[in-house]
Amino acid sequence: MKSSGSITAGKDSKTGSARDALWPNYSPPQDLVITHGLGSELFTAAGDAYLDFLSGIAVTSFGHAHPHLVAALNEQSGKVWHLSNVFRIPAAERLAGRLSEHSFADRVFFANSGTEAVEAGIKAIRGYQLASGNADRHRIIGFSDSFHGRTLAALAAAGNESHMRGFIPMDYGFDQVEWENLPQLKQAIGANTAGIILEPVQGEGGIRPISAEFMQQVKGLCEEHGLVLMMDEVQCGVGRSGKLFAHQHYGITPDVMALAKGLGGGFPVGACLTTEAIGETMVVGTHGSTFGGNPLAMAVGNAVMDLLLEPGQLDEVTAKSDYLMDHLQKLVAQFPKLIVSIHGLGLMIGIKCVVPCGDMLNKLRSKKLLVGKSGANMIRLLPPLNISYEHLDQALQIIEEALLEFQDA
Repeated sequence: MKSSGSITAGKDSKTGSARDALWPNYSPPQDLVITHGLGSELFTAAGDAYLDFLSGIAVTSFGHAHPHLVAALNEQSGKVWHLSNVFRIPAAERLAGRLSEHSFADRVFFANSGTEAVEAGIKAIRGYQLASGNADRHRIIGFSDSFHGRTLAALAAAGNESHMRGFIPMDYGFDQVEWENLPQLKQAIGANTAGIILEPVQGEGGIRPISAEFMQQVKGLCEEHGLVLMMDEVQCGVGRSGKLFAHQHYGITPDVMALAKGLGGGFPVGACLTTEAIGETMVVGTHGSTFGGNPLAMAVGNAVMDLLLEPGQLDEVTAKSDYLMDHLQKLVAQFPKLIVSIHGLGLMIGIKCVVPCGDMLNKLRSKKLLVGKSGANMIRLLPPLNISYEHLDQALQIIEEALLEFQDA
């Protein structure tokens, strides 16, 4: 392609609104500006209330302005914001200890986002194989329809061509196989394979929980071939599935796990958890983060853990999930020409649509219910883990009203 000349050509003056200064890589609704939130609701300057069933894409795990989280952040903000990891951060040590106590993990690395946690895990897989004398084992197998983040290695791990196009000039040492295709997975494992990465519940790929049988088969192959098993629980972890971590539904343990989103309850934080054997290979100089594990994020992360570990909290997530899914199944039976199936685990739920899911999303938003999209024509529901039954009923009523309007159109 020939150059069109200077990259500043055509820009004679700076005009337009302030939002024009942003990259155009997002497409938010231009007529909706949120000013504040409380619990499961978001509010505009005009006072309109929206029921939030997106939670910042599974991030605001306990809703907006939760008093315990606000208090933790406010208290820490008056002490110290940032030190970097050249100094000890006691709150990070406490959060790492709590995550370790309640998981398979022995070691934790803190980052700022899910994609950073995934990248840390990728490095840990390869670092472990190298330290074990397997320098030739560097390739990692991922699955179709996965999503692991927007950085280059995370994009390459997922292998989604629409996300990679123009950005990934090589495979970066990753192979992809079809979701739950055991023969293809076996064929992909070779002398250079270091590990396997998967989401126990695919998010962007259609709110698809992995089958118990396939999960066990993957674990068995990792043990047979000496591969590192990595779980990406950035979206499905931290209580969203009804257990603290989604892989716990399957009775297996990974070697590496990436967390983020709900772990900070709205404050940016990511974490990569590993076994001792893998974590001990990540010595000084192998990895780092300027902001990862900062005092503000760690204060909020510990406050989120306080809420998650309250007796009965995860049982409540399961009960509300059962309630929501049962009522959504009734809507499928009532409107089979508009929606066809319900998918998910815990409070990570997808509604497979017949009508375009974008039209459904817009209709629901016009009725003050905020949802997301996922996979092949699917609406994604990610309410706060502490959503009330009153708000569950309100959302169900709105969904039914929207379906009636589509039916009558």
